[in-house]
Amino acid sequence: VGFVEVVNYPSLDVVCKLNAHTAGCYCIAMDPLDRYFAVGSADSLVSLWNVKELLCIKTFTKLEWPVRTVSFNHTGEFIAYASEDPFIDIANIQTGRSIHQIPCKAAMNSVEWNPKYNLLAYAGDDKNKYQADDGVFRIFGFEST
Repeated sequence: VGFVEVVNYPSLDVVCKLNAHTAGCYCIAMDPLDRYFAVGSADSLVSLWNVKELLCIKTFTKLEWPVRTVSFNHTGEFIAYASEDPFIDIANIQTGRSIHQIPCKAAMNSVEWNPKYNLLAYAGDDKNKYQADDGVFRIFGFEST
């Protein structure tokens, strides 16, 4: 099912195996302040884990399709995640609330925050008017409040 293995480095000995989701885990991201990690899964959920205690502290549930990509912003205040849903969700880590949704016309394969600013790059697949596959790459920015 959806396990996350925690290993020691450099030995790569398994410390523990977390039962994180009800389906396969597709992506993982570390909070830049090393407090949390987030796991996206085929069950359409993103789980937020406390690094020190290895406990799930929050679940983000806005998507209906398997989560393909997840990323924290540079302050660790926001998380962005996406799938085949027609939007990218941006949520506040502390409250768990969605603060913005970026509309998409295609499945997103990657979301990544700029390391210094609230700029989010995202890429996915799209169909042009002749039904050929085109890649989409865009950048979204906003001011945090």
